[in-house]
This record gives sequence, structure tokens and C-alpha cells, in this order.
Amino acid sequence: MLISKALCFLLSLFILVSCSKKNNIENSVIKEKSLELQVLEVYEIGKDALEGGDVLYAAKKFNEAETLFPQSDWAPKSALMAAYSYYVQDYYGDSIAELERFIRVYPYHKDVSYAHYLLGICYFEQIVDEKKDLQSIKNAKIKFDYVLKQYANTEYALDAEFKISLINDILASKEMYIGRYYFEKKKWISAINRFRTVVDDYDTTIYTAEALHRLVEVHYTIGLIDEAEKYAQLLGYNYGSSEWYQNTYSLFDKNYKIRKKDRFKEIKKKNKKVLKKFKTLFE
Repeated sequence: MLISKALCFLLSLFILVSCSKKNNIENSVIKEKSLELQVLEVYEIGKDALEGGDVLYAAKKFNEAETLFPQSDWAPKSALMAAYSYYVQDYYGDSIAELERFIRVYPYHKDVSYAHYLLGICYFEQIVDEKKDLQSIKNAKIKFDYVLKQYANTEYALDAEFKISLINDILASKEMYIGRYYFEKKKWISAINRFRTVVDDYDTTIYTAEALHRLVEVHYTIGLIDEAEKYAQLLGYNYGSSEWYQNTYSLFDKNYKIRKKDRFKEIKKKNKKVLKKFKTLFE
């Protein structure tokens, strides 16, 4: 009898514990579903605000969505959307802060390549004047170089490569500007160093031909004719059809410009004669 009662007690206790665990699991699932719905609702509010142009409120709601349920798939997406919200309204500092946090918190997320790319864009779009915004230029180049190396097979790599070429043009332009200034002030060594930087570091830019010509000009001016000829040959080999090569050639041949003008006049006279003959065909 006692054994029977003990068995009944243990069975009842087991049923009670099982029911309790079941209820806890069900409550946990319901709570999780409820959080998921809350996150989705807040995310949609943020999305509507972004589409409506209220980017600050949108960023706030996206941050709220991330905080509500950090373990959900919506959390990193919300963090990126907060960064993008700031970006579209040119709040670059806030966008950069959000993107750096995203990279730190979600380093293995599938969209981390986009975060690095957008970070580069934020730096790039702050460039207004190459003489003043050097830090933004450097940061943009570092970030685009990173995207190009780490995510070469992504859609962002192609644009990153294009942006790097633009940045190199900007940096080369800055070096040329300073080099010309030093040349005018007759600071020959400083001018040579600036023009050499363009030739050595930015040889794919639109300023390379001019930089070679300036090196010819500087060396010729200070009497280093052999060095001037060396750069003239390099300019002729790579940019023989450019106006800078013609300017260089005229340094060594003072009568070149005069002969060029005379030759141009002769060509114009011949053209007029040909045109006159051509007109007689219709008379």
C-alpha cells in the first residue's frame, strides 16, 4: 500500500514538472515570436521614415530595432540601415560611427563588404578641396584599397578601383600644384621632389606627362642638360603626341615655335587654294 502511494506521488510530481517545463518552453517561444514581431514593426516604421525623408527618426528606429532583439537576423540589418540613413542626408560623421560599430560587432556578417565600401564612400564624399581635405582623401584610399583586396569578387570592387583612380588624380593634382609653386619660387630641389612623386607614385594619372615636362624644365633651367634630356626622352617615348612633349621640344630648339607657326600658315594657304579649286567644280 505504501509503495503504491509512493508511486502515485512520484508519477504526479513527474506530470507536474513536465507540464511546467512545457509551459515555460511555450511561453519562451511566444515571447520570442513577440519580440520578432516588435522588431519587424519598429524596422518598418524606420523604413517608412527613411522613405519619407526623416532620416534622423529613421536612424533612431533602426537602432531601436537592433536593441530590441540583438540575437535576431534583423539586428545587423537594422544597424546597417541606421548607417545608411545618416549617409543619405550627408551626416557622414554619424554614418562612419555606425559603420565602424557594425564592422566591430558583426565582423563575419554577409554584408560586411558593403559596410567597408560605404565607409569609403563616406570619406570620399567629404573631399571638397585636395589642398584642405587630405585626411579624408587618405582615409578613402585606405578603405577602397581594402575593399579591392579583400572583396575583389564583389560588385563593390569595380567602383572601388574607379574611386582609387580618381583619388590618385586628386593627389597628383595636389603634388603638381605645390611643385609649380616651388618652381615659381625657384626652390628647385623641392619642385623636383614633387614632380618626381607624380611620376613615381601616380604614373597612371592625367598629370604624368606634365610632371615629366616640368622635370625637363627644372633641370634645363638649372643647367643640368643631361638630366633634362633623360626626362625629355622618357616623355617623348610615352607621350610623343602630347602638347607637353611639344613644349619640351621647344625648350631645346628655340626656333621650334617660330617654325611651327610658319608651317601652320603655309598649311592654311594650301587649304585655301584647295578650297578655291573645289569651288570651281560647281561653277
